[in-house]
Amino acid sequence: MSSVEAAGLYVHIPFCRSKCPYCDFYSTTSLELLPLWLEAVVKEIDGYRGRFALFDSLYLGGGTPSLVDAARLGALIDHLRRAFSFSDDTEITLEANPDDITPGRLREVLDLGVNRISLGVQSLDEGELRLLKRRHTALQAEEALAIIRSAGFENVGIDLIYGLPGQTVPGWLKTLDRALGFGPEHLSCYQMTYEEGTLFGKKLKKGTMRPLGEDVERAFFLRTSRFLEKRGYLHYEISNFARAPEFVSRHNRKYWRRVPCLGLGPSAHSFDNDSRWWNVRSVSDYARRLMSGQSPVAGREILTPEQVQLERLSLGLRTSDGVPLETFASCADYSGVLTRLSDSGLIEIRGGSVVPTRKGFLVADGLALLF
Repeated sequence: MSSVEAAGLYVHIPFCRSKCPYCDFYSTTSLELLPLWLEAVVKEIDGYRGRFALFDSLYLGGGTPSLVDAARLGALIDHLRRAFSFSDDTEITLEANPDDITPGRLREVLDLGVNRISLGVQSLDEGELRLLKRRHTALQAEEALAIIRSAGFENVGIDLIYGLPGQTVPGWLKTLDRALGFGPEHLSCYQMTYEEGTLFGKKLKKGTMRPLGEDVERAFFLRTSRFLEKRGYLHYEISNFARAPEFVSRHNRKYWRRVPCLGLGPSAHSFDNDSRWWNVRSVSDYARRLMSGQSPVAGREILTPEQVQLERLSLGLRTSDGVPLETFASCADYSGVLTRLSDSGLIEIRGGSVVPTRKGFLVADGLALLF
């Protein structure tokens, strides 16, 4: 990580019209809490004035930020600009659902300075969309992508999920091919996970829903990577692909590089050097604390040097940037471990860095633990 790289700013907008059965991000369908949330976020923003010198990314995530009206989004962004310093080329991302996309809505968003859309498509197969309880159809998703393009957005990301029960690799590749027809600058392809506390997680525990199995999931991952790289996309992080280096998600890359990031809103996480902290996971509790002059922070931790080192390795080995060789110098027998990993086809030494191969991406979470 560069010591002079600007920080990232994340705002959690935790409102959804309905809860997806696979999602474990904090959200609420109580849209009547929106005014209270905005009032509280403004107070939290004011509490961080002067803490961060410069931001060059603003990520409005959720939840479903696209359901918030332009007046409230505008009030939020205006207050952020008054409170903080942003670079002239700040990447401003809005997460959106296809059913919120209209030409008029996008004109409003563009006027607010948003220059990147991340569209939660998840699938272009009708059966899979029904399984995921998505509110849109495949046709609506494709229409939304066309509207986004016609509105003038030049940086568009599509989120997709693969490895669903009953899904086949050919069916998945068909969805990918249809998505590529819109020329997205970025693709996030997430393997289906069954998080505890979600509806899908409960079904897994009861045995009424089953994952595809490790071998099939491996095949999905490898075919996805080959398919997209063959079509010119950079596989720059386990789940993420960019059409060119300039379309790598500037904000998300900060997390993998351990660049300071400030998170605002209920359940948002922040990081600065060796310190991490996170907010309470409730709009009501978050607002109550801020309105009474209290901090919304639910917990914090100071990382030990050993934890910092493990983070550097585990996060870096998730990316095509890899980890600089000198980072391993303090690890016992690092040369022998690197040789064994290289001989196994899991890493390459490239440009003075240890870089995971496609095969290495499959076991990236375990690589750092070997040092």
